[in-house]
Amino acid sequence: MLVSRMGAGRKTCIVVALVLTAGLVFVSSGVAADFKMGVIDPQVVLEKAKAGKRALDGLREYVSTRQKLLSRDEEELRNTERQLKEQASKLSDTEKKDKETAFRTKIQDYQKRAQEFNQEVQSKQKELVDDYMKRIAAATQTVADKGGFQLILDKGSEQTVKIVIYNKEAIDLTEQVIKEFDRVNK
Repeated sequence: MLVSRMGAGRKTCIVVALVLTAGLVFVSSGVAADFKMGVIDPQVVLEKAKAGKRALDGLREYVSTRQKLLSRDEEELRNTERQLKEQASKLSDTEKKDKETAFRTKIQDYQKRAQEFNQEVQSKQKELVDDYMKRIAAATQTVADKGGFQLILDKGSEQTVKIVIYNKEAIDLTEQVIKEFDRVNK
């Protein structure tokens, strides 16, 4: 966890340094008067855009279906455990060991399925994010081109790397990007 935080901090420093360097170049070259910068929040675009909402709903449904399967398996394990406890006094040592071994195998199978489920969900989330980040980037570029912006920054959030500490609402292009995203991704 600490390594990923350090990596995120370094990324932030690099981005800030690049932005400051670009700003100095523009100021020193006299282009600063024409330089327009904006910010967007890609997470908000994904959550508020119609296609993004549908994709997130689909992912939630997928997770819910898998979770129901795991819950059913959990319930089955609890019932098996309860039956083992009830039958323990009636079973011979050999039968008891065999049933306990079978129960442990079921637990291991459940844990393996749960791990596979988590990997599937992470893979689906990554696919969704990668696909939508490309779409968001395209919509952002269209908004930037139409508005004459030379630089658009990702605001970040508390869950990700927060790059922009402060911005005026006038340069927040998130709503414009949502409209463009919806226009292109019906």
